[in-house]
Amino acid sequence: MSATLRVGGLVPLTTLDYPGLLACVLFCQGCAWRCRYCHNPELIAPRGVEEIGWDDILAFLRRRQGLLQGVVFSGGEATLQNALPDAMASVREMGFRAGLHSAGIRPESFARALPHADWVGFDVKGLAEDMDAITGVKRSGLANWRSLELLLESGVAHECRMTVHWQLFDLDKLRRLALRLRAMGVDNFVVQLARSGRQLDPELIATPAPYGTAELWRELNLLFTTFELRDA
Repeated sequence: MSATLRVGGLVPLTTLDYPGLLACVLFCQGCAWRCRYCHNPELIAPRGVEEIGWDDILAFLRRRQGLLQGVVFSGGEATLQNALPDAMASVREMGFRAGLHSAGIRPESFARALPHADWVGFDVKGLAEDMDAITGVKRSGLANWRSLELLLESGVAHECRMTVHWQLFDLDKLRRLALRLRAMGVDNFVVQLARSGRQLDPELIATPAPYGTAELWRELNLLFTTFELRDA
């Protein structure tokens, strides 16, 4: 099954995508959502214009054994591919830790990948009632938050992060979302500030942060065990 994993891109070295480890990132092809701020729209289609064969990926990883510590499966949405669990198992057999970036688009597929993950960067898109306007897909919020429940039940190491574009969020929504995450038991929370320019929806424009943002960051820093601001 792993031979069929469709990979649309590769970052050979990162210190950012798997906290604490030197890793590479595999950008798996395909996504069922259409997040308006998406900055990798070329990965949305089930098949990409340029894909990297799995055999080539394995050859790359063999050359990096002893140098890299982790392999991150990102996207797109990696869990939509049936080949993902076997691919994750393969890299673990090679001595790498398997990281997963996911929004849990389909909870049943996300659940199949979880036993093969050493760490998950989970993308919370928004409060469930707000998510359809972000993803362009009805009932996406139910799937996103159900997958988060599965992650928390699994005990797999993780961080929760969300991408914030100030045309789509305000401070109240972000505060309520953070409080809900903390009540569920989330310890590590990251806010990623959306990039301007290259994104799926051209109607999203650069929007300044609202007044009071610095105070909210201070609140979140006290609320969570670890809180971090990043560029998406």
